[in-house]
Amino acid sequence: MTTLDIISDPICPWCYIGKAKLDRALEAAPDHPFEIEWKPFQLNPDMPAEGMDRREYLELKFGGREGAIRVYGEIARAAEEAGLDIAFDKIKRTPNTLNAHRLIRWARVEECQSAVVSQLFRRYFREGQDISDLDVLVDVAQATGMDGELVRRLLESDADLAETIAEDKQAREMGVQGVPCFIVGANYAISGAQSPELWAKVIAEINEKSGV
Repeated sequence: MTTLDIISDPICPWCYIGKAKLDRALEAAPDHPFEIEWKPFQLNPDMPAEGMDRREYLELKFGGREGAIRVYGEIARAAEEAGLDIAFDKIKRTPNTLNAHRLIRWARVEECQSAVVSQLFRRYFREGQDISDLDVLVDVAQATGMDGELVRRLLESDADLAETIAEDKQAREMGVQGVPCFIVGANYAISGAQSPELWAKVIAEINEKSGV
């Protein structure tokens, strides 16, 4: 197997789009060589724990209302091309994602990381849920087969807080400045929401080298 580390943030629309395109390629190649692991990257590491109003956040990030409209118009077109329905009007707040990343980290042990990530994307981008809310995160855990009460106790503690922050820092020290970023076999990086066709070529090349 070849490791595929996906450095991502569950409130990043390009990460959501990138996962959809990768999933399409993986579905078309059930013999794919990847062992997938999700790694944390906070788009907004200085975000207050309670998050902030989404409109205010977007206008600050993109230099005003017009900049936000321009950028999110491009995102909406890319999402539609990827077959995704993003309900931007339902998203009222931009959350702090540190606890979501802790949940993803614990899901690694339960071998349900991708399922948890999918749930977080869906709840944020399609249902407008606040994925910093502990009840939402516990519900995500239970929906993917994890022990909800254990997850609640962990979230209410500092379990793996320092470790999650350290992984985020490590990604930045590696030179990651934006997500999604895909690290293939710990050897090379693929940045951005790449097409299923590109992933098909990567899969074919890896399988050819390994004699599959």
